Amino acid sequence: MEHVTLLLAVVIATALAFDFTNGFHDTANAMATTISTGALNPKIAVAMSAALNLVGAFLSVEVAKTISGGIVNESGIRTQVIFAALVGAILWNLVTWLLGLPSSSSHALFGGLIGAAVMSAGASAVNGDVVITKVLLPAVAAPVVAGIAALVAARLTFRIGRHADDGATAKGYRVGQIASAALVSLAHGTNDAQKTMGVITLALVTGGVIAPGSNPPVWVIVCSGLAIALGTYIGGWRIIRTLGTGLTDLRPQQGFAAQTSAAISILASSHLGFSLSTTQVCSGAVMGAGLGRRGGVVRWSTATRMAVAWCLTLPAAAPVGAGAEFLTGQGTWGIVLVAAVLVAASVAIWLAARRRPVTAESVTASSATTSGATARPAPAGQAAHQGARAQDADTGADLGATIPAPPVAPTPPQSAAA
Repeated sequence: MEHVTLLLAVVIATALAFDFTNGFHDTANAMATTISTGALNPKIAVAMSAALNLVGAFLSVEVAKTISGGIVNESGIRTQVIFAALVGAILWNLVTWLLGLPSSSSHALFGGLIGAAVMSAGASAVNGDVVITKVLLPAVAAPVVAGIAALVAARLTFRIGRHADDGATAKGYRVGQIASAALVSLAHGTNDAQKTMGVITLALVTGGVIAPGSNPPVWVIVCSGLAIALGTYIGGWRIIRTLGTGLTDLRPQQGFAAQTSAAISILASSHLGFSLSTTQVCSGAVMGAGLGRRGGVVRWSTATRMAVAWCLTLPAAAPVGAGAEFLTGQGTWGIVLVAAVLVAASVAIWLAARRRPVTAESVTASSATTSGATARPAPAGQAAHQGARAQDADTGADLGATIPAPPVAPTPPQSAAA
């Protein structure tokens, strides 16, 4: 650490800030279904997830090596490029968190890194084959595979337990759901914490601190694990609400099937060095599990908005990273300006979020009792008892609950004198 320059220290601090946002942005991946089905208290759930994210950070470095020496060419990349890439990724994470959309922190990072690298050294600075094989293809395949696996698993669990007592099976599946949620948290640590390790390692290589191709130093692993664990403990309640109750309605059997399928997919990808999006995997698994119950539905309006956010993540973060790299390339004043914009935008987003806060106490309230739920008025001429659909005021998600209309008071009889 004695050879770390001021700019490199700023980049490392920014990378850990991204890791923190990644933690609270992706808490929903592991714990949304566990919280929505009542298997765990929200605060206990995020505490457990944080601890296991920290443990998972020490289990592998394959994904970190893919990022530090695979996506972009290390030679010719300046330290400022890493800083610019992180700015684009952080801003995208905060915007989608404000909207309650479970987008991909991973693709935000890749988009910012690709955009900044191209602005700095041209298209040749990006290894296109690695981007296709280890980023884009897993992004398409992983949620589909996890969704199909969760659908099949959910149907099997309902079929196997169709003659069993509902109360007893629900209790058993809640216990299994806690175990599968722990596995997802562990898998998240092995995949997402490594992305920050890879970025910091790449910055150390560009700064001449370590040799190209080196594994992340131990202090990088520790800092990255602690940052993502702290972010996870904060709890991304907005995204937890969207993924847990705004996308579909899950029973404990479905929650168990979704989390088990997602955990297996993430762990297998981490072992192969695929830097996939855990958000996309878990969202695909939740949708698959939602369809795995007879009569189960997926709120496709919410799913469509999520899919649009997935498709926009990488191309949206790339120009931000490129613009930030253009400014940082102008010298010290450009770096200071980019840092100031990042801080100002982050504060503005935080203040906007405080207007309609989502807390551990309100995260599972998705019906008329939720402070963020509003009713769409029924069309004129419709029966009053039909009520109105509940809609999430933060995300616009159709929550699927019907808000009963207030009873209409009977008209008092007129007196004979009248």
